[in-house]
Amino acid sequence: MIDNKISIKGDPVVDIQRGAMGHRATWTGLTYTKAREAGKAEEAEIFIREAISETGMVQGAEIKSKCQEPENVSCFAETFLTPNVVKTFELEFKTKTKDRVDVEFHHCPLLKAWQDLGFDDATCEKLCDMAMDGDRSIAKTMGFRFHLGDTIAKGCKTCQVSFFKG
Repeated sequence: MIDNKISIKGDPVVDIQRGAMGHRATWTGLTYTKAREAGKAEEAEIFIREAISETGMVQGAEIKSKCQEPENVSCFAETFLTPNVVKTFELEFKTKTKDRVDVEFHHCPLLKAWQDLGFDDATCEKLCDMAMDGDRSIAKTMGFRFHLGDTIAKGCKTCQVSFFKG
């Protein structure tokens, strides 16, 4: 069972950011489930993944242009994972060096939107993996590798994400 708790409440900026991310997730989730209902889940997944991957490349190029040391994974993390993003996802840095950043997400506003729509756990897990294609492309655009470990959508306590050289 998915447990996607929120502990940071009442922060106006975080609430706005979570709402915007949830709105985006609602579009994606409903697009996928409507295509699935029409017997076109596989085709929809391909298009959604391609669009999310391209979004990640655009975002990655923007992050790279703003990053003072784009080859430094810690500098990348500070540029990408701003204080508001850290609060929005209730992130915890486990490792933060020039070669590697490991973070744990304690909350996901995208997942909350899918749960609020009443999607089953398997659909939430599928949508989560599709959404992570954006982060995979950000890492690739930066020249880093990416690893997704546990996820809240799989019923784990946190999402474990790593960006690293190699």
